[in-house]
Amino acid sequence: MKKLQNVTIKGTKEGLTLHLNDSCSFEELKKELQWKLSETSRLHDGNQLITVKVQVGNRYLTEQHAEELETLISQKKNLVVDSITSNVMTKEDVEKMKQEQEVVSVTGIVRSGQVLKVPGDLLLIGDVNPGGTVIAGGNIFIMGVLKGIAHAGCFGNSEAIIAASIMKPSQLRISKHINRAPDHYDEEEPREMECAFINEDNQIMIDKLQVLMHIRPNLTRLERGR
Repeated sequence: MKKLQNVTIKGTKEGLTLHLNDSCSFEELKKELQWKLSETSRLHDGNQLITVKVQVGNRYLTEQHAEELETLISQKKNLVVDSITSNVMTKEDVEKMKQEQEVVSVTGIVRSGQVLKVPGDLLLIGDVNPGGTVIAGGNIFIMGVLKGIAHAGCFGNSEAIIAASIMKPSQLRISKHINRAPDHYDEEEPREMECAFINEDNQIMIDKLQVLMHIRPNLTRLERGR
């Protein structure tokens, strides 16, 4: 009977990918990984660093197990762990994902000195006054005047957008990108609902709301009839 391969190593343009069996014991896995990495490191005598992506399938990894794998791999010459991924999610991960996908609706005015923060999308029916701040892990939709600070995608989501009935912000932030407001607005100029987003040049742009269907076609989950 052929012995089960607990560790499969594949070379890619980016480095190495390790596929680890999820049905054997963790100790068996470490022993085979140790041996195979030693064999692999002999084939790479240069000084160039090699990135390693680790995929553990349906195995649940504790923080301690993940640290042990990273330490074991990093001890080998020229190997640097890029990521360790698992198909298994903890209850905390599921709850966090649920919160980040939830739309929180708030009615009221965010006044100067106030901060309104939600983990997912924010729908504010009201204004954000100068000095007020709204922060969301996802998108921000303001059915009112935005004169304060709005920060969408605060956990690193660069696909997030900011929309407002009247866009007069003191500052816009999407993920790590910042766009400061112009020195003055033309109060006589007729305005319509606008949105802010990160363009292909990694700059925050403000445009008419209608552009969203082209630049963010997956913004809503509603499927059109065929």
